[in-house]
Amino acid sequence: MESTDSHVHHEDGHGHHDPGFWRKYVFSTDHKMIGIQYGLTSLLFMLLGFFLIALMRWSIAYPGQPVPVVGYLLHAIMGDMASPVLDPQTRELIGYAISNDLYNSFGAMHGTIMVFLAVVPLAFAAFGNYVVPLQIGAPDMAFPRLNMASYHLFLLGGLIMFASFFIPGGPAQAGWTSYSPLATSIPTDGQFYWLVAMVVIITSSLLGAVNFIATIIQLRAPGMTWMRMPFFCWAQFVTAFLLLLAFPPLEVGALLQLMDNVAGTSFYLPTGLAISTLSDVSGGGSPLLYQHLFWFLGHPEVYVLILPAMGVVSEIIANNTRKPLWGYKSLVYSVLVLGFLSFIVWAHHMYLTGMGTKISTFFQTTTMIISIPSVIILTCLFISLWGGRIRFNTPMLFALAFLPMFGIGGLTGLPLGFNYSDILLHDTYYVIGHFHYVVAPGTIFALIAGIYFWYPKMTGRYMSEFWGRVHFWCSFVFMNLTFQPMFAQGMAGMLRRMADGGVGYSIANNPDAIGGLADRYLQLNVNITLAAYALGISQIPFIINLFYSIKNGKKVESDNPWESTTLDWQTPTPPPHGNFVGPIKVVNGPYEYSVPGAKADYIPQNQKA
Repeated sequence: MESTDSHVHHEDGHGHHDPGFWRKYVFSTDHKMIGIQYGLTSLLFMLLGFFLIALMRWSIAYPGQPVPVVGYLLHAIMGDMASPVLDPQTRELIGYAISNDLYNSFGAMHGTIMVFLAVVPLAFAAFGNYVVPLQIGAPDMAFPRLNMASYHLFLLGGLIMFASFFIPGGPAQAGWTSYSPLATSIPTDGQFYWLVAMVVIITSSLLGAVNFIATIIQLRAPGMTWMRMPFFCWAQFVTAFLLLLAFPPLEVGALLQLMDNVAGTSFYLPTGLAISTLSDVSGGGSPLLYQHLFWFLGHPEVYVLILPAMGVVSEIIANNTRKPLWGYKSLVYSVLVLGFLSFIVWAHHMYLTGMGTKISTFFQTTTMIISIPSVIILTCLFISLWGGRIRFNTPMLFALAFLPMFGIGGLTGLPLGFNYSDILLHDTYYVIGHFHYVVAPGTIFALIAGIYFWYPKMTGRYMSEFWGRVHFWCSFVFMNLTFQPMFAQGMAGMLRRMADGGVGYSIANNPDAIGGLADRYLQLNVNITLAAYALGISQIPFIINLFYSIKNGKKVESDNPWESTTLDWQTPTPPPHGNFVGPIKVVNGPYEYSVPGAKADYIPQNQKA
């Protein structure tokens, strides 16, 4: 703690000295700059992830047809993985379509990039870095240089992942889960790049997690007791523990798979493995071991996505209803229980592995129990709206939309928690619909709400309210048009990872097929694809608004434009190095809104009533 304080005072002493471009923007140890670096980098990766799914959706909706606009570029980058399409009459080349291998590559990279390089860094690292030290009254993170190293490792891992698009054979093709023995048997280097990148990204997350835990425990301002912490800080605190405890098994799992790939070991390769012919491996390994290691991270990872989002939404709802969060202690205890239970539900992803009934009953039970704290959190947020003087600004619209969208995501997950219904729904589009309702209109809506909400503190200017509303309504409509039909497709039996959208085995082309898809479910592929493209176009106002408003947005009238109670709004705008002008002492709870007899309808945490 001493070293951190001395670091901050030392830096403050040189506050008049401009550190220069490199120290300020590239090798910065200031938590606010690192938060912005994480935010912009993860938004760029999100754009790349969307570009990949846009190409995949084209293949699903219009199988075998040349990709417009970027088809020749795909061939230039990916080589023979892009299939040439010839005119049936003239036999001349008219473009390039997405081959099955290319579809698999894009599928693996879309999932990996969106989860590990876009949503998690934005939710945990970007918002956590910028907001948590401000909200607890700290001058910086506990380990500023470790914080810088964490971002640089994240960027390096992302660049390694991105570089795999440009190698012969293309990137990883074994899905974002990278199951063995498939991941070891594909004869390209893409999987090697994927594994190396994952090890680097996981190391970055572990450094960040240790830093957050140390900061929240050690650097809270005087008077900032545990039960005076804003709920956002609680959510980030539990998330840091999830990363710290759940990521090492996957890092070990990735290293063991790397050994199987390059050193001839057989951690995951069984004896008598057949890949077209019997594979020449030493054998004795277990493919199920990899699944256990992956999903031991994979389920807590869902809560790594959703908990920061819940924290963001709670701050915005409390501020825009002008009343305290209902059931603050229930929220805190629920998030702690959620963190603990997330470690004992992982095998509900593995019901199809021949699991015994006793074990599957255990995981069914824990899966049903873990839905209870989620429902308590959602209920507290809904009840917080009751009787509030609600301000319907852009952050609040996205925060309100989060509630039913996450509700749909959660409720549709319940059938997947029972082994008898999961056996029918597993690996269908129902699962894709469920997961994306949690992550896309759920988590991402909350994170966009956070960007609109904290933007005035970061830049001193508001984002355009009009274009914010355009962005919200277009996103809300097209998000639902994109993901809602997937439930119907999944219940009709449409499987995921099909480059042609299920046409190949369906009734439309093969009247004798059993279990083929009817025409109306295949037609939904086109509808979903058009809605997804419209959803992408809907983000253009947001992107322009984000950058245009830095210089041209309406200026804030005060350091606390939303009239908020938490400490992040009691700093100059934007906050200087060291954050606060003078010493901070906390005397109130986090949400002292509309207190009877008070002069204003809010009392900041560091001011007596």
